[in-house]
Amino acid sequence: MTANIQKQPFITLQGRGVPLNLNNVDTDQIIPARFLKGTVKSGLGQHLFCDWRYDGSGAPKEDFPLNQPQYKGAPILVAAHNFGCGSSREHAPWALTDYGFKAILAVSFADIFKNNALKNQLLPVALPEAHILSLLSLLEQDPSVEIAIDLPTQTVQWAGQPPLSFEIDPFRKTCLLEGLDDIGYTLGHVQAIDAYEAALK
Repeated sequence: MTANIQKQPFITLQGRGVPLNLNNVDTDQIIPARFLKGTVKSGLGQHLFCDWRYDGSGAPKEDFPLNQPQYKGAPILVAAHNFGCGSSREHAPWALTDYGFKAILAVSFADIFKNNALKNQLLPVALPEAHILSLLSLLEQDPSVEIAIDLPTQTVQWAGQPPLSFEIDPFRKTCLLEGLDDIGYTLGHVQAIDAYEAALK
């Protein structure tokens, strides 16, 4: 077998957030179907939220958060309920990570999107509605506010907010901490796999 395939580990993240104060953001809005012709991840970020970001002539809409300079370069997206609903396209987390997002905070996530995100080094963090709504309001008022995410302790906090705990599947947590996808994790057990295969011969 080949050597382990290592990706960028996710340990902690501190950065500004982009408020997307919407419920039921579906995968067809995250990355419209007309951009799904390929299987290459790079370049999808330019089409992220395309129908919301641009008008009919292709000009950026000034009122959409991703087009506002105060949110430029922020690595955390903050949304409301049921983020990532709709079809099961893995291109959705591809587009989000290619744009530069490393984590998403929301009240809840669609299950398939959540699993696809975790497999692509994008951390979905579900927090109680009251805290998400408070954070969305805060970010709209003060875009300079920074959010701190600590994966080992599974906590999130920001200005004036004590640490909040979040849940994550232990296997997915290990993969994120070690910078591994499913294949990389499997290849980390290459000696045991080789020994098992040898014993079958």
